[in-house]
Amino acid sequence: MGSTPLGIKDTFKELDSSADGLTGQEALSRLERYGKNELEEKEKTTALKVFAGQFVNLIVWVLMAAAVISLMIDEVIDFWVIMFTIAVVIVLGFVQEYRAEKAMEALKSIVQPETTVMRDKKLRKIATGDVVPGDVLVLETGDKIPADALLFETVALKIDESALTGESVPVRKVEEESIFAGTQLVHGKCRAVVTETGMSTKIGQIASLIQTKEEDTPLQVKITKLSLTLAFLAILASAITFAIGISIGAPFADMLLISLALAVAAVPEGLPLTLTITLAYGMKKMAGHNAIIRKMLAVETLGSTTVICTDKTGTLTKNEMTVEKIFTGGNVLEFTGAGYVPKGDLLKRGDHVDLKDEPTTIKLLKGIALCNNSAIEKKQDKWEVVGDPTEIALTVAAAKADLWKDELGKDYEMVEEIVFTSERKLMSTIHSTSEGMVSFTKGAPEFVLPQCSMIEKNGELHPITEQDREKILEKNLDFASSAYRVLAVASKEGPKDKMDGDFETDMTFLGLVAMIDPPREEVKGAIEMCRKAGIQVIMITGDNQETAKAIGRSIGLFEGKSGCGVYEDEKLRRIAEDCAVTGDELEELNDEEFDIIVENINVYARTMPEQKLRIVDALQKKGHIVAMTGDGVNDAPALKKADIGIAMGIKGTDVAKESSVMILQDDNFATIVEAVRGGRTIYNNIEKFITYLISRNFTLIILIMAGISLLGFDLIPLLALQILFINMFNEIMPAISLGLDPATEGIMKRPPRDPNDNFLKKRNLFLVITLAFIMGIASFLVFAWSDPAGDTIMARTLTFATVVSMILFIPLAFRSLERSVISIGIFSNKLMIAGVTATFFATMSVMYIPKLNEAFGLLPLSPIEWIMPIGVAFGTFLFAEGLKYATRSVRQADDGK
Repeated sequence: MGSTPLGIKDTFKELDSSADGLTGQEALSRLERYGKNELEEKEKTTALKVFAGQFVNLIVWVLMAAAVISLMIDEVIDFWVIMFTIAVVIVLGFVQEYRAEKAMEALKSIVQPETTVMRDKKLRKIATGDVVPGDVLVLETGDKIPADALLFETVALKIDESALTGESVPVRKVEEESIFAGTQLVHGKCRAVVTETGMSTKIGQIASLIQTKEEDTPLQVKITKLSLTLAFLAILASAITFAIGISIGAPFADMLLISLALAVAAVPEGLPLTLTITLAYGMKKMAGHNAIIRKMLAVETLGSTTVICTDKTGTLTKNEMTVEKIFTGGNVLEFTGAGYVPKGDLLKRGDHVDLKDEPTTIKLLKGIALCNNSAIEKKQDKWEVVGDPTEIALTVAAAKADLWKDELGKDYEMVEEIVFTSERKLMSTIHSTSEGMVSFTKGAPEFVLPQCSMIEKNGELHPITEQDREKILEKNLDFASSAYRVLAVASKEGPKDKMDGDFETDMTFLGLVAMIDPPREEVKGAIEMCRKAGIQVIMITGDNQETAKAIGRSIGLFEGKSGCGVYEDEKLRRIAEDCAVTGDELEELNDEEFDIIVENINVYARTMPEQKLRIVDALQKKGHIVAMTGDGVNDAPALKKADIGIAMGIKGTDVAKESSVMILQDDNFATIVEAVRGGRTIYNNIEKFITYLISRNFTLIILIMAGISLLGFDLIPLLALQILFINMFNEIMPAISLGLDPATEGIMKRPPRDPNDNFLKKRNLFLVITLAFIMGIASFLVFAWSDPAGDTIMARTLTFATVVSMILFIPLAFRSLERSVISIGIFSNKLMIAGVTATFFATMSVMYIPKLNEAFGLLPLSPIEWIMPIGVAFGTFLFAEGLKYATRSVRQADDGK
């Protein structure tokens, strides 16, 4: 980077800052003065808004109509009980919805963006909200600009300002130009001093224009449509019941009250609320496992994922690069020590190396320290690092030889940087020294070596020969096949007046640096789980093919594969060998050829980020649901194209995160697999509570229609208040407990779900219709068996007890739509047990508390009288369990087993 422009000095003076940034104490003082660097939210959810929203509810208005009718026919007790019911509905809805909103807010707060700044003359990562005027921003490609600022150092800088201007073409920026909050670096790097934060920024001044309303996801739309359809059917059934009652001479007002109560009980008002709670808490649970779901759509799609395309470094591996070997002057030197602690020795054939005798090694180590943008610093007893893991490993290796970047910078003043790009696969820095100019270049050996015309051995320069090149490439292959990541280092130097500006040609080769990033211990098990779940795992990396295959073998990526397909075409046979393809080989294939082999490839090596888009497209054409990881700016198109775009939370750029639907806080592949499990669990739970709610909703309609049709209005099985009580206590609580049900065993041993599946597919629809009919008829038979003509109140009490008892058993059967509840554990869902217990005591209160039982038209039952209701309810539970067993073949047909 260049020196600070003269014009910036006035800005620094005005802001009482400098190129070294602020002190921690001054930054804290300014944070108190200026406030958080955040935009104010115009539409924030408040408790009052949630409470008011409870009145925009069809059920509340139907209940109010029922209350008015009760008052009109002088049923004062009914009126007050219905009003109490309305209050309970509103309070329960408010509590659950407000808790769901708070859960979503907590989820959003988990993703805390960070920004690199200069604090106390050191690079620091701080929360973006803590950026203050006078802070010096240190930004690189992919970073989102956190505040308005003035540039004073730039390297090949281009900014995407489309968020402000709508212009899609990146804008080149130079020193003393302004950059703005909300825009993004798409190329190069810079340093800039913050001039405005929060609502004072340019984007803050137009904040009202960027406040967007969150739209419903396809899953929510699907649930809403289902709710409306069921509501229509429920109201239609209630209307038919009303018509039947009127036709047989039932009092108009009484029949209207019964029909309204029946509509309340049958309309599935709990569906949208239960969905919101299930998604909110399911996403919160995923966040606890380091998977942040940015869009609810991802939850639905996760369960259908058939392919996971994953980066290698930091995702399949630990992302703790350590330089272990150096090849220079024909010799291999080895570093001891691991991780980011700069402690270790440099050995040659087991003996300690005296660097005084290794001038080329010293030059190489200086090169990897200077051609570098990372920083390490010891704080108390801990080493803190900032930068790319590969560059940190290089900085640590140089520090082990007591070559520190800050100290070297005094003799090697950096005047220019040629940034790394995925096309060139090189990075260079140019330095001014007392003897002239020198540049250092690092990059992929196959890109560095062709640009070298000289080689340095033991401090002496020699023209590089073909034999030298062969030996270097052979050693590169040797390192790569042992899972090492390899970088080549070269230099170029000369007098200041003779350096022609082309620093990346005619270079001098210094050596190879071999570093390793060991696989994460949990990855092999996660890949095996994917295999059992019918999910293919594909590694995409910029590393050498041999390195990638070595890592792939160590984590079991190729296990269970007998080969990579049989192809008549010789080119396809060559390219698909070992199930691994390089970026260059991918370029050789046309779309038709690539379509033939795409499903058989497990590793893509030396790929360009842009090639990810082609891989995703080819897999999707084959009908796959693709999850794709990414961290860079160039990954954004593939992340958007993928069904599940997954950004890295640690090393991911802001551009990648904005383009994704999921963020991995720990950059760990196993977290993706855990998220898939979570997605499958959430969808299964949604399927369970929908099936339960619909079967329950139509049970009472069948019961009442059968009673009125066969016995007349005077012998109606349940009264309006009894129907309303049942609806209050046997819909929301059991549905929510099903929505929050723990994952069932074997959920990751099933094939991925068909994304075109409906909630009410054949098996589920059969369960709904059959169970609703059986429960309705069973309840009616209890009423008919109990001599309703002789003692109507007792018959209704027994019927009421039967329907409520079903609540104690039937939700347990819905905990799995195919397995026995015994096999999954009756007590494994504590929320359901709590709900069943609450329902039991609520029922006891309206049956055994004097005056209250009179209001509800119920009698206290003796223990013996409970035998029939509980026996019938338990019988329907056993029937439901048997029905699940009988329909497994239908389930298997649905799942394509």
